[in-house]
Amino acid sequence: MSGTSDTPGDDASILTKTKPKTQRPPLYKVLLLNDDYTPMEFVVHVLERFFGLNHAQAFQIMLTVHKKGLAVVGVFSHEVAETKVAQVMDFARRHQHPLQCTMEKEE
Repeated sequence: MSGTSDTPGDDASILTKTKPKTQRPPLYKVLLLNDDYTPMEFVVHVLERFFGLNHAQAFQIMLTVHKKGLAVVGVFSHEVAETKVAQVMDFARRHQHPLQCTMEKEE
């Protein structure tokens, strides 16, 4: 048996077929929502700790949340976004703050 055969179904015919286009998985925005009780310093700390922002970046986003009611703090895959939301919510609850963090599909 030789390794070179021109019959359909062997390795040579696979190379001529077009590959289906793969789609990127959807991304999700993680949003921080304003409330009247969570201290600004706590929000800055959350942004630094869970989103890897430096102090100046975290402070700017905290001000956006404070002034506009919400801000996008990052865009991630579904699993990463879900984890970040859970981490922020758990951390806020453990420190007895009503801070809200959500995620929504990016369009």
